[in-house]
Amino acid sequence: MKAKTKSTQESIVRSYRSPIRRRQADLTRTRIAEAARQLFFEKGYSATTIESIAVAAEVAPQTVYAVFRSKEGIVMELVGRASFGSTYDALVEEALKEKDPAIRLQLAARIACQIHDAQRAEFSLLRSAGIMTPAVAALEEEFASSRFEAQAELIDLVVRSGQLRSHLKKSDARDILWALTGRELYWMIVVDKGWSSVRYQEWLADLLCAALLEPKMKASRKRKRAKTSEKLP
Repeated sequence: MKAKTKSTQESIVRSYRSPIRRRQADLTRTRIAEAARQLFFEKGYSATTIESIAVAAEVAPQTVYAVFRSKEGIVMELVGRASFGSTYDALVEEALKEKDPAIRLQLAARIACQIHDAQRAEFSLLRSAGIMTPAVAALEEEFASSRFEAQAELIDLVVRSGQLRSHLKKSDARDILWALTGRELYWMIVVDKGWSSVRYQEWLADLLCAALLEPKMKASRKRKRAKTSEKLP
């Protein structure tokens, strides 16, 4: 009986310690990532070493390697952290509740703008450092593929509403939405040409509606534009 009780107590202790260890591991991961980000932007990617990151994060270099394996791994972590935070989650939740295709497309433009704005600093770092390794390229491909899959429900909504432009196939509509909300277009308009994020977002919303919805739906979209404009970042 005592042996059983001792075994039960050990099990409870292990189950209690496990969440604590996970929290500690998460805190260590966050501390390393934040220290690295500050150093990357202060000193540059090439001049920042794993050792300097470890010093700034107050951990051993071996810990940095164990958690991220390389500086590239840290940058990939930073891109992910920037992209999908609480703001992104709130926008997606709002969009999923909306049943009007025109407003959903405007929200899609807003979500695209939020993601690209959030990732801009990290991708500027990658470009300035000339970093485009297979791992980074794979991450970009993963983001693009995830975006394509996530947009399927929106195109389904447009089709069900009967508002999809008559000459478009459903597959074509998915391709158009995916292409227009991509980073390349954002980068050319906002970064290279100096448009503000708000101007880009409004232009993209109009472009998506014009490209995907029947022209007769434009009047309805304009009447409802004020609703989403009030929520611009």
